[in-house]
Amino acid sequence: MFLRQQSPSMRKALPVQVSHRFAPDSAVFDDGNLVSCAGLVPVMTLAEQAGLSRLLEEKVRIIEPRIRSGAANPAPKLVTLIAAMCAGADCIDDADIVRSGGMKTLFGGVYAPSTIGTLLREFTFGHARQLESVLGEHLAGLGERVDLLPGAKVRAFVDIDSLLRPVYGHAKQGASYGHTKIAGKQVLRKGLSPLATTISTDTAAPMIAGLRLRAGRTGSGKGAGRMVAQAIATARAAGVTGQILVRGDSAYGTRVVVSACRRAGAQFSLVWTKNTKVQAAINAIAEDAWIPVRYPGAVADPDTGAWISDAEVAEIPYTAFTSTDDPVTARLIVRRVKDANHADTLFPVWRYHPFFTNSTEPVADADITHRRHAIIETTFADLIDGPLAHIPSGRFGANSAWALCAAITHNLLRAAGILAGGRHRKARGATLRRTLVNVPARVARPQRKPVLHLPGHWPWEPAWLALWHNIIGKPTPI
Repeated sequence: MFLRQQSPSMRKALPVQVSHRFAPDSAVFDDGNLVSCAGLVPVMTLAEQAGLSRLLEEKVRIIEPRIRSGAANPAPKLVTLIAAMCAGADCIDDADIVRSGGMKTLFGGVYAPSTIGTLLREFTFGHARQLESVLGEHLAGLGERVDLLPGAKVRAFVDIDSLLRPVYGHAKQGASYGHTKIAGKQVLRKGLSPLATTISTDTAAPMIAGLRLRAGRTGSGKGAGRMVAQAIATARAAGVTGQILVRGDSAYGTRVVVSACRRAGAQFSLVWTKNTKVQAAINAIAEDAWIPVRYPGAVADPDTGAWISDAEVAEIPYTAFTSTDDPVTARLIVRRVKDANHADTLFPVWRYHPFFTNSTEPVADADITHRRHAIIETTFADLIDGPLAHIPSGRFGANSAWALCAAITHNLLRAAGILAGGRHRKARGATLRRTLVNVPARVARPQRKPVLHLPGHWPWEPAWLALWHNIIGKPTPI
């Protein structure tokens, strides 16, 4: 680029420029007192205050390892991996970030990526269940330390859904072809399918209650009953004392899930598959029972205040599972939307979307509450934009452990964001890593007292200091 050939207006639009002339040998990696992830100090201190190492030591036991040295000391190895994930690791090699510069001065018991990978390859289905138990109990520990779920004394939501993470090559155990939606279209794709449950409230971002990796071709609803029961128990342990509403799409509108909700004293709001019986119930709804609801493009009538909308809702009593010994009678709420493909017809053509619920909200409010089930997609987006960007190992057990560590990391970052306050309370994981975790610092020891010298004029300094003061110096439970 030649500056003399540019106009003055173009020169004003130039980006930030380097203010010094550097020689080829002017960049040297030789400072052992610099750290690139100073935010890991308060974040991992919070993890210990919630009992992460203790839970891993108590619950994760590999009795008969294939490689004895690889299965030794699983707790500090998994903590090292979780710390790396907090800093943005999305593959095994990225765990080396917590061994760079002065990181080993700040943290003890840091392990190499190869050692962590050897441990993960020792994991089996049973070991993954041990780690899933750690996930639930650590969430409860975070709940004792941080107000994770404001409003949980009134109402909380348990959402369940699955996704398909694509994998490539022939070496991935459990990888198979399953269906996923891309741009609203069903696509057959090779991958692995995590099933997740989250806990949220009207004012709190979702926390992961459970996560289970499955083969790509596994049906979305397989194992959902047990996952829902565990999620409700985890929600109670995390401090939820109000009513719990379980939400899910049509894959989870089954007798198993409904029974799990009823046994646990929770309400349910589940998409119902349209069949002959459901269609007959929809046809039985009187025309004057349909109520307009607020929908994209809806406007309020200036005279009556009612919504003029292309969406309407109505309800009718419905009894499900009549062919079993345990039929369930509840509300079948139906939302109908004008079909955009038939906009020019003389009479409107409707598309019907029923869901089955025993909630007591008014019909319009129940519909809005049900559609907010999509909040679980924000959790999936965080995972995909972070540790689950890749499924790193060829062994299914290792990938199960990796996914569960990613879930623990998600909850830990979410708790750190709440302590930082402000917009960080609901910020995405990528934002939390960029503003709170990946902060460079220089480690100094004046009078043998460790001090972190952080960048001046850091844009998120108040939030970072709020996180620091809310964690450092607080007692760690024994």
